[in-house]
Order: sequence, then C-alpha cells, then structure tokens
Amino acid sequence: MGLLTDLYELVMADSYLRHGMNEPATFDLFIRGLPSNRAFLVSGGLEQVLYYLEHLRFDDAQLDYLASLGLFSDGFLNYLRGFRFTGDVWAIPEGELFFPLEPLLEITAPRIEAQLIETFLLNTLNFQVMIASKAARVVLAAAGRGVVDFSPRRDHAADAAMKVARASYIAGCTGTSNVLAGMHYGIPVYGTMAHSYVMSFADELSAFRAFARDFPHNAVLLIDTYDTLQGTRNAMAVAQEMASRGHRLRGVRIDSYESIDELAALSRRVRAICDEAGQTEVQVFLSGDLDEYRIEELLERRAAVGAFGVGTRMGTSEDVPNLGGVYKLVEDSSGPKIKLSTGKATLPGRKQVWRVRGNGGAMHDTIALREEPPPPDATALLAQAMAGGRTITQDSLEAMRGRCHDRLAGLRPALRDLHTTPQPPVGLSDRLQDLRDQMYRTNAGQDAEKRERAKKKTRRRL
Repeated sequence: MGLLTDLYELVMADSYLRHGMNEPATFDLFIRGLPSNRAFLVSGGLEQVLYYLEHLRFDDAQLDYLASLGLFSDGFLNYLRGFRFTGDVWAIPEGELFFPLEPLLEITAPRIEAQLIETFLLNTLNFQVMIASKAARVVLAAAGRGVVDFSPRRDHAADAAMKVARASYIAGCTGTSNVLAGMHYGIPVYGTMAHSYVMSFADELSAFRAFARDFPHNAVLLIDTYDTLQGTRNAMAVAQEMASRGHRLRGVRIDSYESIDELAALSRRVRAICDEAGQTEVQVFLSGDLDEYRIEELLERRAAVGAFGVGTRMGTSEDVPNLGGVYKLVEDSSGPKIKLSTGKATLPGRKQVWRVRGNGGAMHDTIALREEPPPPDATALLAQAMAGGRTITQDSLEAMRGRCHDRLAGLRPALRDLHTTPQPPVGLSDRLQDLRDQMYRTNAGQDAEKRERAKKKTRRRL
C-alpha cells in the first residue's frame, strides 16, 4: 500500500530529506464543516488506519517504479527501502459522535512519516465517517426497527462495499447482505430472494413452497413479483404449511412501489392479511430506494413495517457523497503552526477535545490545547491509539457499535432532526483562542512589515 498516495506527498518528503527537515511534527485530521441537513458526524475507519500504519512498507517493485519516474533522489529511495512508521496516534474512538474542527485523528511523527500517510488517512476516514454518519441517520429514522445494508451491488467498487457494511454496522444497522463482509468482520448476514427466483418456477406459490422447504429456518418471501396482495395470500398459505411441519415463516418483503403513500398503504394491507391468517409474528420487510427521509415519511404515514433493507442511498451517501476532511500541520519543533488561508484557516497546536454532558441529552465540546486542564465534569474524546508505531488499544466492532448506540440514544431532539444543520455545540478554550488570535496578529504584523518594505523598494527604484 506504500504507493497509495498522491505524488506530491512523495515529492515533499524527498525535499524534506534533502534539507534535513525530519524532526517531529504534528498533523490534525478534521472535517471542515457539517454538510447540509447534518447535525453530527460518527467516527469510523480508525482500525484500518492503525493496521495501515503498522504495515506500511515500500517493496522493490514500488521502489523500481519510483526510480523510473526520474524524480527522486537516491537518498530518498534508500530511505523508503527501510521505511517504518514510528509515530504516535491520538484519535476519537470509532462509534463516537463528533463535530467539525475537532481533531478526529492527531498524528505526531517524524515529518516525512507524517506527510507520506496523508492520502491514505483521508481516503479511509472521509469515506467511513461519511457512511457511518449517513447510516446513523437511517437508524434514527427507523425508530427501533431493524435496518439491513443492502448496498453492495450499487456501492462504488468492492472495497467500498466492504467498508459500507462495516461502517453501517457500527452505526446501528443489524447486518448486511454482503457475505464477504460477514466473514471478514463478523457482521450478521441477511438475505431473502430475488424476483428472478420467483419467475424461475411455474408459479409464485411453487417458488414459495420450494424456498420454504429448502430454508425452513430463514424463509423471507418476496411477495411483489406479480401482485403484492395475492403474493401475501400465497405466502400465508406457505406459512400454514410450514407451521404444520414445526417451522415458522420469518417475513415477507415488498420491494416495488410507485410512491411512499402507496407503499405505506400497501404495507398496512399486507400486515392485515398476515394477521387475519393468524401469522402475527411474520415481519413485513420494506426495501427499494429507501433512505432516512423515505423511512421517516413511511412511518409518518403509519406504514406497518418491522424492518428495512437500505441500499444505494446509504451505500453511496447519495445526498452527501463526500466530506471535507483535511489533514493539516499544527505543530513542529519551532512551535505551533497555523494556516490563515481565507475559508481554510486551521487551529494551531496539539489538542484534546473535552465533552461535558448535561440533562436531556445536552452536550458541549471544548477544543483545547493538549496540556490544558479539563473543564469541570468533562470527558476526553481523543485517546492514544498508537505509540512508537505500535497499536496500544483497539476496540472490538461490538464495542464501537455499542458506543454509537449509546450516543444516538442520548441525542437531544435538535440533533436528531433530519432536516436542519444546527450550530455545532463546540467552542475553543480560552488558551487556544488566545494562541490563535496571537498568531493571527503576528502574521498580520509581518504582512504589514513586508508591504512597507516592498513600498520602500519600489520608491527607491523610481
């Protein structure tokens, strides 16, 4: 994975080496701002980052390729040959909620090491935070009903499908249809049948009977291939037959509809047919281009639904398909660093984020300098995850999932709203604010001096 980086990272690193600039430096990775209709973000992707940092190497084939570009010094290529990441990582644990400008990840390492890893870190964390944040909204909208990730066939390539399954599970989805993700991450897998299965038999009832006999402990029947209500009646006939054999039909799925109103009404009619047949435990499962907005509408229209399958719109985060995550130098051996570009200013120094929780789900975060004492009753969000290039703590997937569940359960109503972007409950400590203001003033004074010197030079030339 050594070459999964932007070219300019390598070019800068070579230049640093030539100029002897490899002293320790600290970089923050943070999200600039909340996208539209987002109230919070969910941390995700740290496990993959730590694995990458521990295993990052440059092999002979990669070094030969870099040499063929004719860009890099022999000294730099030799440096890469023995490359190992030796830095420290502080991070907000996966499953935790966080807000813009808060360091999701803080890297302190020799400058070249810290620079070379930027692309992978942003690629990994931007994506998994985006998906976890989207999935958390879907889970909130479902209001306690199950949500299954149905996205692999529409995700943006295979690796994305794996990370969507993982991030959405952390955010509260009950499982995924992605079997490889189930094996790799230990996530529960779920699946029903396709319309092609029903169409492959002489009639719908025959298809349902065959499936129920083949999978008596996991039968969920797709009832909308021809006529949804008749499909439900056929499913109930099969449910009675299963009961006589000591088995139970788990559910029926509706995947086709013209409008949310129609789907809500159809779900109620399906539920009524199931109940009239005495199959009150059969779950009605809805899928088909769903997201948090459509799920919210369905429940507002009294849809009779036990669980949802959510695919494309979650797996691609359709309404917000990218996040503005950035990775910026904040401190080196000369002291705190700040970027002052318009609209892209940064916060200087190594940091900690302190959270104070109040009544009714209220919370307030303070971004502070690392060495500052905490505010009263505050909890630190950033925890050290790696020291000297070695992982020192790593949560289980279930712990990440449990953390996210607890945080979502305690959210105040304003942060649960799917249609607003409230002001994040985040402030700066007095010392960080003072440091930032001081660096602004210092820079402004230096700029004024430069402009005055330039004017004097111009006058002399005239």
